[in-house]
Amino acid sequence: MNPVQELQTFLQKIIVDAAEASREQGLIAYQSLPDFVIEVPREKGHGDFACNIAMLMAREVRMAPRKLAELIVDMIAANNIERLEKVEVAGPGFINIFLNNSWLYAIPSLVYNLGNRYGYNDRCGQRVQVEFVSANPTGNLHMGNARGGAIGDTLANILDRAGYEVEREFYINDAGNQIEIFTDSLETRYLQLNGQDIPFPENGYAGQDVVDTVKRIMAHYGASLLELSAPERRRILVDYALQEKVAYMRRTLENFGVEYDVWFSEKSLHEGKIEQVIDSLKEKGYIYEEDDALWFKSTLFGDEKDEVIMRANGLPTYFAADIAYHQNKFERGFDWVINIWGADHHGHIARMKGAIQALGYDPDKLDILLMQLVRLYRGGNIVRMSKRTGTTVSLDELIEEVGRDAARFFFVMRSPDSHLDFDLELAKQQSQENPVYYVQYAHARICSIFRQAEAAGVKMAALDRIEPSLLQEEEELALLRKIADFPEEIGIAARTMAPHRIARYVLDLAGLFHSFYNHHRVLHQDQALQNARLLLMHITRTTIKNALDILGVSAPERM
Repeated sequence: MNPVQELQTFLQKIIVDAAEASREQGLIAYQSLPDFVIEVPREKGHGDFACNIAMLMAREVRMAPRKLAELIVDMIAANNIERLEKVEVAGPGFINIFLNNSWLYAIPSLVYNLGNRYGYNDRCGQRVQVEFVSANPTGNLHMGNARGGAIGDTLANILDRAGYEVEREFYINDAGNQIEIFTDSLETRYLQLNGQDIPFPENGYAGQDVVDTVKRIMAHYGASLLELSAPERRRILVDYALQEKVAYMRRTLENFGVEYDVWFSEKSLHEGKIEQVIDSLKEKGYIYEEDDALWFKSTLFGDEKDEVIMRANGLPTYFAADIAYHQNKFERGFDWVINIWGADHHGHIARMKGAIQALGYDPDKLDILLMQLVRLYRGGNIVRMSKRTGTTVSLDELIEEVGRDAARFFFVMRSPDSHLDFDLELAKQQSQENPVYYVQYAHARICSIFRQAEAAGVKMAALDRIEPSLLQEEEELALLRKIADFPEEIGIAARTMAPHRIARYVLDLAGLFHSFYNHHRVLHQDQALQNARLLLMHITRTTIKNALDILGVSAPERM
């Protein structure tokens, strides 16, 4: 149990005991206590923890929330509990709890002993799948894919540390209409490069990357594909191109720090799986025929209109493949399935959850995290085009310009459901205006303190000879409080699927360190205080690095 959870359990017992004592004395009457919350308030002045029990109980006990809160507080105060500094009522009936500092002094040894495992929660025994990016293998990875990669990988890291068994998956869209268009584009370019004067398809993929792929096909096959039947030629062209595109995506994402456990081929679903799921939905009464097409009754599940699942020409829709894919996910035994989609897929959520429910699965076990668009800026101007290709800026180019660390941090530091303005110039600045530099510099500064100590012949004492209680300054206590929050922050970020919380957390922690650094010396003439501060610096560095590891960002020792 992490330190914040342990305290919450301790405080929960105190509050329950106070409520039960009030009932035993005939001051209030209730059947059972509500599911109240004890949480860390946002504002420091509201205490170390705050509880909402009085507002939840007020109606049942027929008492104003504030008066009830005062009653509970009086009962707590009467027990003169050692770890509590004071308990007070605030606002409409919140109970604000202020602890003395004794609990903070257990944090340093905990973090020191756990090291890079600090922040990990106990295993919960649940399997969760995170599917993200899943870009069409028909072009370069763009800014939306990049943001999805950073968010998905960070969320998977958070879930792992929160105790889940996590699997990362990329869904390869290697079937369907867009692959037919891609094949048309490849074949046309191949025929053109072999001297045939034919028009390029109006809806084809006209990017230079397609031309470059066909040139590599030419280098391998020459003109020999002209001798084959059109179906055979098209199969070879698209197989070669898809293999190359998937290898490119894998390579680029790995360069971005993203590695998948599973690369799942949509094409495999067209080998009987889609037909099976349609037959299953038919048997359950969720499919009907109209205008020679098959329709899924998605309006039964909150959708605005029913959705075509099989076209009149006998070909399944993307939605049909998606249903089969998600059934496959649940068949693999995942307890929780998370998809990260672009915000333009918002209308797809109700029908997807409806299909899952229709198949007999719990739709609440499928969560969709929607992600808003990214706008690139340079010098106050929007950047839309790549200097190299004349098309949209690719993930490769972004990494080349600003580096992986800045790219990942910038993509994650805002909530996924908010638009992101990515300032290329800011991302490259080596100044404290740049958030990733600000955090990394905190880590490097601490490393510098230890190098200075080593140069001066100073070594931190053994852990059992250090007195953390010597840390009495407000900046020291603020660091200890923030470090204590880290495991709980990971738990909240996992439950709410909010990877930006970790970026915000480490920014705050770095800020508290910089404040400490500007006010106090670590290497001190008082050796006992020096040892305590060296230990504080050690655990601050550990926590910053552990948070940066979650974000997929490096923690440099020199800058």
